Amino acid sequence: AYPVLASLYYSFCDYSILKSPVWIGLENYQDLVADATFWKSLRNTLFYAGLSVPLGTVVSLGLALLLNQDVRGRPFFRVCFYLPSIVPIVASAMLWMWIFNGEFGLLNWALRPLLAPFGAEPPTWLADPNWAKPALVIMSLWGTGNAMVIYLAGLQNVPKHLYESAQIDGAGPWQRFRHVTVPMLAPVIYFNVIMALIGALQVFTQAFVLSAAYGEDPASGSPARSTLFYTIYLYSTAFYDLRMGYASAMAYVLFIIIAALTWFATRVSRERVEAVQ
Repeated sequence: AYPVLASLYYSFCDYSILKSPVWIGLENYQDLVADATFWKSLRNTLFYAGLSVPLGTVVSLGLALLLNQDVRGRPFFRVCFYLPSIVPIVASAMLWMWIFNGEFGLLNWALRPLLAPFGAEPPTWLADPNWAKPALVIMSLWGTGNAMVIYLAGLQNVPKHLYESAQIDGAGPWQRFRHVTVPMLAPVIYFNVIMALIGALQVFTQAFVLSAAYGEDPASGSPARSTLFYTIYLYSTAFYDLRMGYASAMAYVLFIIIAALTWFATRVSRERVEAVQ
């Protein structure tokens, strides 16, 4: 409780660690409203979350559906798709840095022959401000194994007789998925979406490591601040500029945003989740 309450107090103070905190009331929060970098980092983060959460949900659920089929070697495939999610983030970021390399990367090596007939060149990904965030979104899809395992557990708990009844009534695969699988997975989908949203709003390590690997200031959000996410700006404010009071105010603004989005998601999905439970 002490760190939570202390940071709340510091958010109303001018505090640099080196000196005692000085109470300044709502000044830190008022400065945030006029801080262009704050709004830039918030837009970058919401853009990233708006892409990564829906795509991650679709990919992880799709993988779970595939791995729930009765095929030979199913345990092996489950392990293969789950393994990337336990690779350390720094190691995976370095791996993807080479995959996304504009000149020598594996991805562009595969794309060049496909785009050559159209006279187009693949993007430089992490070095291009327009493609850096989409590249990080693609990178995030590599670690959907955790959500996939949870979806897989949920799928195995769907009563078989519901599928049999739907099939007897003439429901096809898509209708069974829409009217049986999705409603029965509502609590699982709700949980995974909330966890993915919280994780996306706190994205930090990938952009930080990749900026450092390209020889840039890790807290700069290079290129051209396109990957300056909220937590990176918070980190640089706290530990580079030593403005702990201002950083604490940013932390509580992020807490309010996450709490508000969680409340909204709960309200929207309450009826479906409670119906299944």
